[in-house]
Amino acid sequence: QVQLAESGGGLVQAGDSLRISCAFSGGQFSRYGMGWFRQVPGKEREFVAALSRSGMSDYTDSVQGRFIVSRDNGKKTWYLQMSSLKPEDTAVYSCAARHTILSVPTTRAHDDYVHWGQGTQVTVSS
Repeated sequence: QVQLAESGGGLVQAGDSLRISCAFSGGQFSRYGMGWFRQVPGKEREFVAALSRSGMSDYTDSVQGRFIVSRDNGKKTWYLQMSSLKPEDTAVYSCAARHTILSVPTTRAHDDYVHWGQGTQVTVSS
């Protein structure tokens, strides 16, 4: 079955950059679209970014221009490159995936995703 595994989280200072990864296994990577979400204790899960099968991307307003979502088909891995990090970016970041046809765009709804990783902690100190 499809499994997702995040890695690359850590403690950084405000203004730093960090790249987190989402390794995919158990299916045909190229047939999946994905999303990045984050959650802080006591708050609802928040959409961060998404990447469709066709390469369309979408970002929440607070990270637009600072974060970039990408993929490496050979490594079956998605990435979230985060720059100019702020303390309010501190959260557990999780990746999610769903099998789609090529023309399906991105989605921000967490209920649209079927497969989820366990998450990786990103902490940004001020």
